[in-house]
Amino acid sequence: MRDPDSLLGSGSLVKLLAATLLAVAIVGCGGGGGSGAGSSSSSASAPTQSVTSPPPAPQMAASNAAAVIVDFGVIGVPNMPFVSVTLCVPGTTQCQTVDHVQVDTGSAGLRIFASQLPQSLILPQQKDGAGNLLAECMQFFDGYTWGSVQLADVLIGGEKAASLPIQVIDPSYGAIPSDCSSLGASRNTPASLAAKGILGIGVFKRDCGPGCAHRAVPATYYGCIGNSCTSIAVAEDRQVANPIPYFATNNNGSILMLPAASPSGEASLTGQLVFGIGTQSNNGLGNAQVIGVNPSNGMFRTVQNGTSYSMSMMDSGSNGLFFQTGVLPTCASPNNLYYCPASTQQLSAMIEGVNGTTSAVSFDVGNATELMHLRGGNSVVPLLAGPAFVTPTTFIWGMPFFYGRNVYAAVEQQSTPGGKGPYIAY
Repeated sequence: MRDPDSLLGSGSLVKLLAATLLAVAIVGCGGGGGSGAGSSSSSASAPTQSVTSPPPAPQMAASNAAAVIVDFGVIGVPNMPFVSVTLCVPGTTQCQTVDHVQVDTGSAGLRIFASQLPQSLILPQQKDGAGNLLAECMQFFDGYTWGSVQLADVLIGGEKAASLPIQVIDPSYGAIPSDCSSLGASRNTPASLAAKGILGIGVFKRDCGPGCAHRAVPATYYGCIGNSCTSIAVAEDRQVANPIPYFATNNNGSILMLPAASPSGEASLTGQLVFGIGTQSNNGLGNAQVIGVNPSNGMFRTVQNGTSYSMSMMDSGSNGLFFQTGVLPTCASPNNLYYCPASTQQLSAMIEGVNGTTSAVSFDVGNATELMHLRGGNSVVPLLAGPAFVTPTTFIWGMPFFYGRNVYAAVEQQSTPGGKGPYIAY
C-alpha cells in the first residue's frame, strides 16, 4: 500500500485482508465468536480442517508460472489461494520450500513464519543506512505481524528474485514495541493467520514506499539494537518488497488464473499464478479490461445499487466480497461478519477505473450460514459476502470475483501492453 495515511485514515500499512483476519470467525461459519475476527469460540457445528492439507501436487507449468490451489490450508478457512515458495540463502543452494503461502493481490511483499524455516537456513538480516538491524510491524484490520527483515533469494515457479527483503514473522524477535502490540490481535503464528506466509503481489513494488522513506511511520519499520527497537524511516530499497518487479524477466505484473466454481461450492480448485503481462505466449493481455488504479493507494471506484464506493480494491487476500449495504441482511450472531439473505441474490455493480474505463460486473450473494453449515466440506465458497471491517466507502472484490477469471495486476512504473502500471485488468 502507498500513502498509508490516506487509507481509511487508519495509519500505516493497513492491509485489507478480510480473509486472513476472519480466519477463525469464518471456519464453519459459526466456529468463531461474534466479537470479531480472531475470536476463538469452539462452537462450530460445521466440519473444519484442523491439519495442514498436503502441498499442491506438482503440475506441468511454464517457467513463468506456479501452481495455485484453493483448499482448506492451515486451519480450514475457505476461499484462500495458496502457492509454494522457495527461500534460499542469497547466492547459495541452501534452500527451503514453504507450501500454503497465501497469494495476495492486495498487498506487497513476502512474509514467511520463522517456524517454517529450519534453523540451519540462516538468512542475512537487512540493515538500515546506520547499520541497525531492521524489523517490521505489518498492520492488519484487527491485528499485526511482527518480525525481522531478512534477505533471501525467492523462487516461485521458474522465476527468481535475488536478495529480496522479506519479513520473517517471529514474535520472539526482540521486544515487540508497544505501538505495534497495541494494534490488536497478534497474528504471529500460522494458525492465527491461516497460512504459512503471505505472498503480496499487488500493484506496488514495496509495502510502504516513499511514505516510510521520508519519515518514521509509527507501527511500521524499526531499527533494533539488542531487544530494543525504535521506529525509523527506511529507504525504499531496504523495505519488504513484492518479488515480481525484481525477477530478471516477466517482471511487469502477474495473472491469477482460476477456473469457475459451482455456486454450490467445490472441495478444492487448482489454477495458476502466471508472471508477466504480454511477455510470453501464456500471459497476453488479450481483450481484458484495464482498470486504472490510484497510484497512491491502488484504489478504484465501485458503484452498486446507487452507492458509490470510492475505496475499492481487487484482493485475493480476502475470502469474500466485503461492502456495506442495507439491501442484504447480516447474519445473526456469531456469524454477523457476513450476509445471510433468505435466498441467493443476483446483484450487479459498475467498476470505474481512474483511467475512465468502466466495467459492469454481475455477482451473487448467498446465505453464509447456510453455505458453511450445509456445504462445510467445501473450501471453495463463491457466494460469500459480508460487511466485515469496511467503511461505507469501501468495496473489497475478494476471492469470489476471481473464480472463472484471469485477473491481472500490473506493477507500478512497469511497461505492459495495457500501458504502465499500476492497474488491474480482467
